[in-house]
Amino acid sequence: MTRLATASLVGTAIEFFDFFVYGTAAALVLGPLFFPTFSPLAGTLAAFGTFAVGFLSRPLGSVLFGHVGDRYGRRPVLFASLLLTGCATVAVGCVPTYATIGIAAPLLLLLLRFLQGLGLGGEWGGAVLLTAEHAPAHRRALWASFPQIGPAVGFLLANGVMLALTAGLSDAEFRSWGWRVPFWAAGVLAAVGLLLRSSLAETPQFEELSASGRRASAPLAEVARGHWRLVLLTAGALAVGYAVFYTVSTWALAYGTERLGVSSTVMLTCVMAAVAIKGAVTPFVALLADRWGRRPLCLAGCAASALWMFPMVALLHTARPLLMFLGFLGSMLAFITMFAVVAAYLPELYEPRVRCTGAAVGYNLAGVLGGALTPIVATTLSDGGSGPPWGVAAYLTLVALVSLGCFALLPETLPARAEAPEAAPA
Repeated sequence: MTRLATASLVGTAIEFFDFFVYGTAAALVLGPLFFPTFSPLAGTLAAFGTFAVGFLSRPLGSVLFGHVGDRYGRRPVLFASLLLTGCATVAVGCVPTYATIGIAAPLLLLLLRFLQGLGLGGEWGGAVLLTAEHAPAHRRALWASFPQIGPAVGFLLANGVMLALTAGLSDAEFRSWGWRVPFWAAGVLAAVGLLLRSSLAETPQFEELSASGRRASAPLAEVARGHWRLVLLTAGALAVGYAVFYTVSTWALAYGTERLGVSSTVMLTCVMAAVAIKGAVTPFVALLADRWGRRPLCLAGCAASALWMFPMVALLHTARPLLMFLGFLGSMLAFITMFAVVAAYLPELYEPRVRCTGAAVGYNLAGVLGGALTPIVATTLSDGGSGPPWGVAAYLTLVALVSLGCFALLPETLPARAEAPEAAPA
């Protein structure tokens, strides 16, 4: 289990490094380089628009790779998704700017971001099921939480590299070539991830399905026919997590540097410190889920998000590093109270024959609802005025309340799993 969990964590960290480095670049530099004819606000919105495309393609990736995972095994998904995301990320670092090739530059950026999202849409389902389906029932949430640490590690790697580059290079050097370095580094990281995953075994549950001839012939059709309500509920429930995370990690960077005049180094440091603590507490929250159940922690995380959004915006607007960090930290702790749990919770909600498709589609559809539009909506709501952007806080609170209602309609899975570890969904 340690070897499996480590391989899942490292691979997921690498894929999220690829995904997050684009978000940081979009907040700091892509607008002027690829949309120079736009105003500063419009350029930022356009850069966030290409950022959103990665979320729109993630459900398509979950359908594509979910079919592979349910028909041919969880293991092939881990290789194909990592390879696709790594190649697309390296290519982003090679795209000439608008000044060199004109309108083709943002169009290429859009295409590569789409491919990034396609690969990441398959990664989560494969990595989570690899650990969840190998894990003992009484520690499933703990072992399945390791891939959920991957996003924090990927974020810290991506932003650590960006922080070092912005601190060590002049602004002209960073805008000329420095921002490309993290994208090129993705190729080396992808090679390491593929090497680590080369010796992983297929999950026992999929081998049992194969031996008994019970694999789904058309997983998406089965999910749409028999689990559509569950997919919609899980997507709505998880939307707040995406909204909160990308408000802190993407929109807040742009708002702090452009509107508050805080240096990008200070903003990145505040966000990275909060994300590091979030990653560290993930397995401890998962242990609570193995003891007390999945649903109570998800409800608590939603409620905490709803209560914290106005204080978070107020603390951000002070532009004081310690207070901004506290605002970000509260948001990340509310976020991980839900997302440390869902890696075990979502697979348990779906029967094994359609689990890779159902869980991944619900998870990545939440990314569209909560992650794709949030930086754009938040940037629009915070435009104008000198006071705190209360509209952003109101928007996030509303999303949290909707997610709270969706979680309230989902069943608990822990009692059923304790009695019959491989039973059908609750």
